[in-house]
Amino acid sequence: METEQQQREFINTSLSQGTLALEGADTTNLPRLAPAAEPESQWQQTSRQISQILERLPEYLGRFFKDYKQPLTTVALIFAAIFTAKLVLAVLNAINDIPLLSPLFELVGIGYASWFIFRYLLKASTRQELADEIEFLKNQLVGE
Repeated sequence: METEQQQREFINTSLSQGTLALEGADTTNLPRLAPAAEPESQWQQTSRQISQILERLPEYLGRFFKDYKQPLTTVALIFAAIFTAKLVLAVLNAINDIPLLSPLFELVGIGYASWFIFRYLLKASTRQELADEIEFLKNQLVGE
């Protein structure tokens, strides 16, 4: 019994140390194998690939913006114009829903159109003055 107990203790200590030796064998010069690496799971592979992509993301985005700067700017301006137009139309719709405000704006518009016609369009001299003013503004905007 006692020898069985000693053998079990020897086996347990050998297993806990990672080696199993035969009795009387010299184990000091034996090479030890590296512990077996666990195969990468699919989750680990996917997370490694995602981290590599995220690591290179600033470089990819920088190169993409550098290559397509002009088209991206054009698309952004188009989206900004669409957004602005929708916003203006929504504000005008909200104003039209306020009672008596819509008819008031119509009266103001009719009054201004009448004044403009009387001031600039009835006489030839005032039409020439308007044409000169338009030409002056056009030259200021274009820069000629």
